[in-house]
Amino acid sequence: MIRTSRVDRVIAYLVFGGWLLSTFSPVFADDTTMELGKRYTRQFFDGEHDVIWQKMTEETRAAMGGKPALGDFQQRVAAGAGAEVRVIRQTVREQPDASTYLRYSLFDKSPVPVLIAWSFDARGRIAGFQIRPEPQPATTPHLDYQTKAHLRLPFEGEWFVFWGGRTMEQNYHAAVSDQRFAYDFIVARDGVSHRGDGTRESDYFCWGRPVLSPATATVVTVERLLADNPPGIMDAANPAGNHVILDLGNGEYALLAHLKANSIPVEAGDDVEQGQPLGECGNSGNTSEPHLHFHLQDEPEFGEGTGLPAYFHDYTADGEYVARGEPVQGQTIVPRQGLSR
Repeated sequence: MIRTSRVDRVIAYLVFGGWLLSTFSPVFADDTTMELGKRYTRQFFDGEHDVIWQKMTEETRAAMGGKPALGDFQQRVAAGAGAEVRVIRQTVREQPDASTYLRYSLFDKSPVPVLIAWSFDARGRIAGFQIRPEPQPATTPHLDYQTKAHLRLPFEGEWFVFWGGRTMEQNYHAAVSDQRFAYDFIVARDGVSHRGDGTRESDYFCWGRPVLSPATATVVTVERLLADNPPGIMDAANPAGNHVILDLGNGEYALLAHLKANSIPVEAGDDVEQGQPLGECGNSGNTSEPHLHFHLQDEPEFGEGTGLPAYFHDYTADGEYVARGEPVQGQTIVPRQGLSR
């Protein structure tokens, strides 16, 4: 997850319990995600805030701080962006554990399109709501960059690409320069990322799974002592959580973040081999649930420099062999070394 919001707060308001898991095909009794999104958008602008409040999860209500915040927010949107004059496009993003309605519109006071997003849990309750300027990908000189290190996927077995790709719709990290080509990986089974109600870290299928070095490298930075968060609680003060930064050579540095507390066996200065364990998947840092964040950048310090594309070798994506490629959101990926595991 890592990325923190960098948007104009005059017309932006974020109440997601986390923006990692903001998407999946939930089992709604009556309405589709598209219908729910359209309805709640109309009700929000019509001032029907009691109805919306009743449909919100407890976590979302707590994040808002009270029902009057909906009215206050409507006034802020009107003051900053004005009135919606035209819907440019609407879409639904579906991934494990939730479903999100995305609406991009022109507003009469806003110089840029505005994004309206409603996130729903598996019961159709409102798990998040935001209105903000449409995020734009960070400018980068590296769109045609070819990764120099020979990268393998940093795990074994089957994982799911929750965020990954070059567009904002595929990858919300793309708005931030150092995370321009970042990935968030989870493990999903039967369309969900956890067993039970997902209130414990151990409910999540990726929890404790080994995280491996993607290449032969030298360890630059290790952080291992931060506590793992209960799912839904995020540590914005330590965005990367427990993490390892690797020097891959040729000006390429890899960040592997949100690792499990006290699971990292390496030290700064160690040389590691490709496939060597670096720690375990955890839930530390600015993350809403256990997952692995990975990205390349051209500086050795987290938050500095510019992100680089990460091309991985020798894996399958949705069952198709890829000799070298960039995984994208929605793909199920398996390193060839892990096909039988």
